[in-house]
Amino acid sequence: MAQVTKHALITGASRGIGRGIAVALAESGIHIAIHYYQNEAAAKETLAQVRQRGSDGLLVQADVLNPEHITAAFRKVKSEFRTLDVFVSNARPEAPTFFQPPLDITLKQWDTAFDSQAKAFLVGAREALPLMSDGGRIFAITYAQGSRTGGLQPWVGMGSAKAALESLVRYLAVACAKRGITVNAVSPGWTEDSVLNSLPDQVQRLI
Repeated sequence: MAQVTKHALITGASRGIGRGIAVALAESGIHIAIHYYQNEAAAKETLAQVRQRGSDGLLVQADVLNPEHITAAFRKVKSEFRTLDVFVSNARPEAPTFFQPPLDITLKQWDTAFDSQAKAFLVGAREALPLMSDGGRIFAITYAQGSRTGGLQPWVGMGSAKAALESLVRYLAVACAKRGITVNAVSPGWTEDSVLNSLPDQVQRLI
């Protein structure tokens, strides 16, 4: 019997945690749709690493703040892969677009944080489900609880958005359970990536 190839879409897969997930899944033979927003060169490097592991994939460009872009990305995945087994929502904007304390953050910055997390995950999960067979896997990458204690005041936008994302994960898990599709949040600690590296030096030292 021919081996069935599995497929995954990972948002924010050009660097950091997203790239790490893509490479790890590629080692299991899963083909990867590598989402990126602006850094195509980094996305191509992720694809090269996927291929070095004996798997394959494709690049998908989209601004996750725009639901129409997300829909278009899934349309491309459907055209190339036909099916989807794993969806990982990992993308988030760079820190300068939302990094302000609660009394100073603008509504635009607040919306940037929330639109990139709970809204993008809701849209993505609903696009992923029709492509999945029963038993599919959906993941949202959040942050460890320590990032939402209130101590790092300028993190209020993203910290609140990640809390909303975790709540949405629970609702979607119940909604998808009858199909055997699991929906989970993965909450790593601080990781050296573009968000952390873009924070002021004094903040990085605190972390």
